[in-house]
Amino acid sequence: MASTKSFKNLKDLCSKGKAVRDTLTSLDIAAIVLELKDQLAGARINNIYQVRGKIFLLKLHKPNLSDLTLLIELGKRLHLTSYLLEKPKQPPSFCMMLRKHLRNSVINEISQHEFERIVIITTRTKSGQIKLVLELFGDGNIILVDSNGIIKQALRLKKMRDRNILRGELFQHAPTSGKNPLMTDLSDLLQLRTFKKLEVVKALTRLLSISGKYAEELLSRSEVEKTKNCESLEDHDINRIHRALKNIHLCLKHGRLEPSIILDEDGRWLEANPIPLRKNAGFRCRKFNNFNEALDEFYEKKVEERELRVVDNKIEENVAKQQRILHEQQETLKRAIKDAKTLKEAGDKIYSQFNTLQAFLGRIMDDKRRGKTWKEIISQIEKRKKHGTEPARFFQAIKTEKLLVELSIGNVPLSLSLRKSAQDNASIYYNKAKKAKKKIKGAEKAIGETQQRIEKLVQEREIELEEAAIPRAKRKKKLWYERFRWFFTSENLLVVGGKDAVTNEILIKKHLEPEDLVFHADLVGAPFVILKTNSQTPSKESIFQAAQLGASYSRAWKNKFSAVDVYWVHPSQVSKTPPAGEYIQKGAFMIRGKKNYVRKTPLQITIGINLKTELPIIIGGPKQAIETQTNVYVEIVPGYLKSGKLAKEILNILKRKVSKELKDQTSRIPINEIQAFIPFGNGEIKRH
Repeated sequence: MASTKSFKNLKDLCSKGKAVRDTLTSLDIAAIVLELKDQLAGARINNIYQVRGKIFLLKLHKPNLSDLTLLIELGKRLHLTSYLLEKPKQPPSFCMMLRKHLRNSVINEISQHEFERIVIITTRTKSGQIKLVLELFGDGNIILVDSNGIIKQALRLKKMRDRNILRGELFQHAPTSGKNPLMTDLSDLLQLRTFKKLEVVKALTRLLSISGKYAEELLSRSEVEKTKNCESLEDHDINRIHRALKNIHLCLKHGRLEPSIILDEDGRWLEANPIPLRKNAGFRCRKFNNFNEALDEFYEKKVEERELRVVDNKIEENVAKQQRILHEQQETLKRAIKDAKTLKEAGDKIYSQFNTLQAFLGRIMDDKRRGKTWKEIISQIEKRKKHGTEPARFFQAIKTEKLLVELSIGNVPLSLSLRKSAQDNASIYYNKAKKAKKKIKGAEKAIGETQQRIEKLVQEREIELEEAAIPRAKRKKKLWYERFRWFFTSENLLVVGGKDAVTNEILIKKHLEPEDLVFHADLVGAPFVILKTNSQTPSKESIFQAAQLGASYSRAWKNKFSAVDVYWVHPSQVSKTPPAGEYIQKGAFMIRGKKNYVRKTPLQITIGINLKTELPIIIGGPKQAIETQTNVYVEIVPGYLKSGKLAKEILNILKRKVSKELKDQTSRIPINEIQAFIPFGNGEIKRH
């Protein structure tokens, strides 16, 4: 678990140091294509996924090799990835179209178009050749082109000044951004002088299809000042630039790459490069075996940082919102305290001058009843005020329309109703003071609640940042037996079972050895199971566990049987040769000789989490085998609960059983990894 200290100044970390470049240049793409050529040639496209709009995943398979996942992020990057990305439950329509045309096709070639940020994957399909054109510049695009060069479909269909990307039209590449540097000779570089006053570093990016970064690298290796005007370039300058360009060309041509990620003094990942750059000589670097791996790690780090920023910004916005609310509540409290004090003082002032105020109010109303105008009444009061007569000396004004008299006693302003007595006026102020005091209590309570929310958000920030910093799970390289049903017995012997007719056939023909034992449930619709003995004599426990796998993944599970007989034989008794005149279906075999039975083998599978691996992984098999590897497991038996719902229930139980430190990683285990161990797609949890 990452420490929250490293996230305290996340924004400072993301803003300091060199600018982070996270878009592949044309030279980066050349290096990637160089590595992918052999890896992808002959690979079958098993499936295609579209993730978050601009990211596409091609699931690839080559016989006798681990499966590969090619990640394409339009306008940004292309590389193999070992990380697991969450795939949408319902693929977008464009993704479905790609599947329709490309699923089960075979990759013939992958190439870069004219040293541009364009990659072409040429595939062989049942309907002929199809090219997948990946445009990694601008917003990016994916274009499907048939063998006649006609556009079948594109992610973005549009008309442009220099070309159209429309269905049914002839496909044309975007105009090149410059000459191909790998096809450039000395005479081409002499054209640099035609740029005259322009700095040579800028001229290189205009003449050649290279980025500013690699233009600077060429000039650094050539010892030519990048700000030098093109018209002042000497012959020896251009000769050195040409030699530097050829050296880089040779590195790419012969695969002499030295992939690395450059780090600044704070350990922040700045960029991933296929070759060493002079400008990075003073920086730390992390080296990799290949550029694909370097890019995979680099972009995963960038995704992690981006997710941290999203989490941090979201919580920061919530904290800021609560702080604004807190400020308003504090201002409300200040006003309420002031009002309560002022209103009580007003009531006290009225009582301190009670008799004189009562007489004063009465006299004003008496004068009004006698027919005096308000002007006359106010004039008389003003005369008495000049002589300092009380309470006239407190007089300020009369609001005739509201019948209110304004006074000021000891700098305390009063507004008294002429319709009410002095006592009633005092009561009004006291009642308002009581309401203000209630408002104080309410404001204090609201402030306390807001402060608690802010404290909770700050605490949640640390937790959420830690959760966001948990590395995304890597796709584990599958071992040969992981294509089948498998587990290790309690004495650590491998048991492997078929999943269907095809895997039954492969298992027996390719992986059965003379010292193994072969198991099969005594009914139609069961897998063949091999117990790999490693030339040992297996115990009764291992034989029983292998039999239980054969029973549980047979049709007996779907029929809700509780137990079934299983037999085992030696490899010499298994044959693909049928009796004369008969035919053996794919996945079926003849068994000759004596069968050894394991009677009434119970149908039951235990699904658990292997905690001994770097990241938690799901394992499954008979209980006696699984409980020797972990104490975090769930037992299931035949039932009616669908696999999706059952898998979620299993995952929730497993999360409750793991330690606090592993809960987050366990939560990220894909549901389909659990479903893979549920026989015939349904069942129920065994209740003890």
